Amino acid sequence: MSCHGEQPSTKRPRGAGPVIALVGNANVGKSAIFNQLTGLEQAVGNWPGKTVEKAEGVLLHRGRRIRVIDLPGTYSLLARSEDERITRDFLVGQGADVIINVVDATALERNLYLSVQLLGIGTPVVVALNLVDVARKRGMIVDARRLRRLLGTEVVPTVAVQGTGVHELVDAALRVRNRPRRETPEIMRYGPEVERRIGKLEALLGPQRKGVPARWAAIKLLEGDTRLLRRLSRSRPDLANAVGILSGELSDIHREPASTVIAAERYALVGRLAREAQDLAPEGRRRGAEWLDSASMHPVWGYVLLIVIMLGILAFISVFGGWAATAIERAFESVNPGASEWWGALAWNGGAVGLYAALGVALGFLLPFYFILSLLENSGYLPRLAFLMDRPCHAMGLHGKAAVPLITAFGCNVPACVGCRIIENRRDRLIATFLSTLVPCSARTAVILGIVGTFMGPLWAMALYLVDFAIIIGLGRLLHRTMRGASVGIIMEIPPYRWPVPRLVARQAWARFRPFLVTAVPLIVLGSLAIECLRLAHALDEITAWMEPVTVAWLGLPAFTGVLFILGILRKEAAVVLLASVAGTVNIPSVMTPVQMFVFALVIMLYIPCIATIAALGREVGWRTAGLITAAEIGLAILAGGLAFRLLSPFL
Repeated sequence: MSCHGEQPSTKRPRGAGPVIALVGNANVGKSAIFNQLTGLEQAVGNWPGKTVEKAEGVLLHRGRRIRVIDLPGTYSLLARSEDERITRDFLVGQGADVIINVVDATALERNLYLSVQLLGIGTPVVVALNLVDVARKRGMIVDARRLRRLLGTEVVPTVAVQGTGVHELVDAALRVRNRPRRETPEIMRYGPEVERRIGKLEALLGPQRKGVPARWAAIKLLEGDTRLLRRLSRSRPDLANAVGILSGELSDIHREPASTVIAAERYALVGRLAREAQDLAPEGRRRGAEWLDSASMHPVWGYVLLIVIMLGILAFISVFGGWAATAIERAFESVNPGASEWWGALAWNGGAVGLYAALGVALGFLLPFYFILSLLENSGYLPRLAFLMDRPCHAMGLHGKAAVPLITAFGCNVPACVGCRIIENRRDRLIATFLSTLVPCSARTAVILGIVGTFMGPLWAMALYLVDFAIIIGLGRLLHRTMRGASVGIIMEIPPYRWPVPRLVARQAWARFRPFLVTAVPLIVLGSLAIECLRLAHALDEITAWMEPVTVAWLGLPAFTGVLFILGILRKEAAVVLLASVAGTVNIPSVMTPVQMFVFALVIMLYIPCIATIAALGREVGWRTAGLITAAEIGLAILAGGLAFRLLSPFL
């Protein structure tokens, strides 16, 4: 097998060959199978009009060109969340020729709940029985042949991280692609009351409506799928009345809503399937992985381990990022031609400086973060971290998955913004992205410690952090209450611990890093060139004078700080570096009072981190939303700075 990448699209390109869709619960190894199939070159983007990530690649298998699409992880096809809607609409819209349903062999019953829904869509399904090695170690033996007979489709045991069974999985997918559809096996049927009403709706709908199998549509209508009902009612005005009558009959019989009755029947069905296909061996000795699992989920030691890991990640990214950024800067400056003419200054101070600043962020902070994130994902620790942090994050109206990007933001806000992709719910992801830009990164920490910590003392520096944390919590709660929609809470699979495979870690890290390298770095260089043009045209002085009503009248700062705020958009630490040269002295207390130093650091800390963060925001949440976040943070910084100046002036 060999592979190469392709840009994501919702339409099937002419001559693209069969389309295979990977579907499954979260954390079942779906992405590992996708990486094994598509290799290093993958296209990662967003679904059109959505913020949910889409991964797509092309596989060459036995001379055939096959498109592989990794659909968002889902636990059902009820279309209650954005992820579920995207997956359901793609599959029901006949977007795939074959579905590979990735099933976790260690949690067979829970995973089969989705499988029985997929088997009713009408698209051929192959079941990838993944993590069979882990299941065997836990004493769970799943009989693939028996499960194949029960489900009426191909079942292939796999160990995705090792590539075991992946080749056979594609062969099975191609075999079933054109296989005629079989009748639903008896064991896959519901109780007689439900089956009778499914049959009545099937007869009313006909063999197929709007490209949807009648049986699958009937079940969804009884479950209360209003979107499907509206779609099908256009050609059958009497359908809504029939669905209401049949659903009401089920509710009267069972004293429960029809959707609850269907769910209960389905759970009973998958329970029977799991019992038939799975044998449990006697429990063996307690293994090291089980001990680590208990420790990492412990109500006390779990948080201790979490703090140690997060501090280690933060320290590594901060130290390595600072070292890499400095090394890149020195390498560039060693070939600085020192040109003083207008074009030379623009090329170097605008283009070259912007480029090495962008590369410093990308290679120093972003790429290591992606490697660490991939390690946490592949080892199985990330869901445990999210579980532990769920309750603390509720103080900000978020759930535990937001902890990873928010903590990462202390090192750099750019990977924090991009890291919010791990949050499935669009509303929560937007809130977390906004709040992550307010966390003081290492560059803003340099400003806080370099000015307030040095000249006012560590307690005043700590006060700045406390103010920032209070603002983050307050804004989080405000956004949680005012933004439309509701948080879905944290519902996730806790996978077993396993050793990360270096090849897969590298593939995942590169797939996430490449879009930033291609999209954000050029934008940073262009922004740097624009700022340098303003400086060379002496427009910065005019802008400084124009900013005096804000900087001098409202914030109470010296007029020269306006230039520093503008240059801080490129790099926050530049505000400290250039403060002495703009002020004309290294004795900062001689040109700024303690109140002014505190206010200056507060404003620097709160307004938009840097142009690299703006570029990351634009790519993650859209340029309109990125502009709104930027404007909101600038307004927040100005408001907070003016209030701080008036509150502290009588005391300092």
